[in-house]
Amino acid sequence: MTSAHDHDHDHDHASHAHAPAKAVDKHDHGHDHGHGHGHHHHQLDPNGNGRAFALAIGLNTVFVGIEFFYGFLANSTALMADAGHNLSDVLGLMLAWGAAMLTRRAPNGRYTYGLRSSSILAALLNALLLMLACGAIGWEAVHRFANPAPVQGMTMSVVAGIGVLVNGFSAWLFMAGSKDDLNIRGAYQHMAADAAISLGVVVSGVAIIFTGWTWLDPAVSIVIVLLILVTTWGLLRESLDLVLAAVPANVDAGAVGDYLLAQPGVAGMHDLHIWAMSTTETALTAHLVMPAGYPGDAALDAIVAALKADYAIAHCTLQVELGTSEHSCVLHGEAPKPA
Repeated sequence: MTSAHDHDHDHDHASHAHAPAKAVDKHDHGHDHGHGHGHHHHQLDPNGNGRAFALAIGLNTVFVGIEFFYGFLANSTALMADAGHNLSDVLGLMLAWGAAMLTRRAPNGRYTYGLRSSSILAALLNALLLMLACGAIGWEAVHRFANPAPVQGMTMSVVAGIGVLVNGFSAWLFMAGSKDDLNIRGAYQHMAADAAISLGVVVSGVAIIFTGWTWLDPAVSIVIVLLILVTTWGLLRESLDLVLAAVPANVDAGAVGDYLLAQPGVAGMHDLHIWAMSTTETALTAHLVMPAGYPGDAALDAIVAALKADYAIAHCTLQVELGTSEHSCVLHGEAPKPA
């Protein structure tokens, strides 16, 4: 049995190979977290994201205090609901930023992958936090329908207008990173949704000024809840998938399996596993049945390079077997797949 391991880490230095400890083992540790061809999983610039997080958290913290204060003065549940939602987003941004920092921690003897998966947990907690905010906003809105109160439409509109600017700018800070990282995408979606929600509060405030329809205030709160649920559902579902070690959405497991089976000398394959190590990195393990034996370092290096470039999988462990014995690690009686 022969093993090949490729672990890619971006430390701005060249790849290097270690001599095998035994003739049957080959360990290649190329260090590069980048991924070719614009795939979903990329290592983002931590300094740029750090500045974005700090600025967005600072701006939104100040705005939450202003929005809640004036929402209370204006007797606007929509304004206070939006402030509560913004507060949950500040907490979510803090979670996401903390997780982004933890993913940079070096592996050690206990956490051999480091703390990369903390970004997945942050994305899940972020989604759950928003769901809780939805319940609180919806409860207050229903209560206001039953007990309507006068609302100061002008105050609503002015304060919410400021919110459009603050949240829109915050969303712009995360726009580029949202394409590559579920954790950053959660921050972007929240800020973009907040900008849209604040715009809705502006419109309802203007409408109340001209019509006097105070029921528009709790009605807008209900719309806010629905918008949050719609924008959060995808984040919740995808983060749950990653927590459960599902194949990341950007990776076609069938295509990866077909590629491995098509390699010269591969007569079968089993125990193909693909999972997310973090919201930016994907790992793979597979057992390749090669009756002719180990094909050499260059052949496995080429396979690993193709998996990285074409399928955005940067951490690969390929185990080469001759196919002359039973393999106890096969899950649930899974038979090796012939080429």
